[in-house]
Amino acid sequence: MSIGAILAEARQRAGLSVAELSERTRIRESVINAVERDDYSVCGGDFYARGHLRSMAKELNLDPDALVRQYNDSYGGLQVQVRASEMFKGDTPIKLYERRTPNWTMAMAIALGIAMVFGLVRIMGSQSSQTQTAAKAGAAIPKAPAKPAPAVPLTRPVTAVADLVTVKISATSAAWVNVRDVKGKILYQGMMASGDSETFKARKKIKMTFGDAGAMRVVVNGKDLGAPGRSGQMVRRTYGPGVPRPR
Repeated sequence: MSIGAILAEARQRAGLSVAELSERTRIRESVINAVERDDYSVCGGDFYARGHLRSMAKELNLDPDALVRQYNDSYGGLQVQVRASEMFKGDTPIKLYERRTPNWTMAMAIALGIAMVFGLVRIMGSQSSQTQTAAKAGAAIPKAPAKPAPAVPLTRPVTAVADLVTVKISATSAAWVNVRDVKGKILYQGMMASGDSETFKARKKIKMTFGDAGAMRVVVNGKDLGAPGRSGQMVRRTYGPGVPRPR
C-alpha cells in the first residue's frame, strides 16, 4: 500500500476530515490532499516532506519512522549502476611507449644556453648598478612637500538600526515551527530535527508559532529565554527589539 493510501485510510479510521487534520498538524489542506495522492511536489523538498509525514503519522497514531523509511525507499532517489565494460572499452588501443636513452647532446646544448643567459644578466645588472650610483652622486633636486589631501565630508550620516530583532531557535527534539515578520511574510516554516538551530533577523517584530513549545529553546537579542512553553503545547510568540521576553 502506498504512503498516501496509508495516511488516507488512517485519517478516515480516526474519523477526521482533511480540515480537522490540517488544524491539528498546522499543515495546509492542499498539502495533505496532495500527500494522500502521493504527490510531494508541493512540500518544498524532501526535508519538508519527511517533516509533514512525521506530523501526520504522529497525529494518526502511525509509526513516523516506518513511514519515513517507506518514503526514502520510494522517493529517495536511485543510483545508476555503471558496468565495468562501459567504463573501460575493450576496443580502445593502449599505447606502450618504449624507454628511450637520454640525448646527451641536447642536454649539453641546453646547459650551455643557460650559462650564456646567466652571464648576460650579470653583465647588464652590473652596468645598471653603475648608472644608478652615478645618478645618486649628482646634485639632489629638492622636492616640494606634498600637500595633505582635503578631508572629504560624509554625504550621509551612519545610523544604527534601532528596530532590528534577532531571534535564534534551537530544537531539543523534532518540532514544527512557523516564523513570520511584522508584515506576515513567512521567513521559515517546517519541521526542525533534534539539534537543528536557525537564526532570524527582521525589523520591528518577529512572530513565531511553535508546534511543540517544550521542544524549542529561544534566544532573543542575545538573551536566552529558554523554552517558550510546555512540552506538547502549541504557542504563538512575538518578539521585538531590545525586549528580551515574549510579548
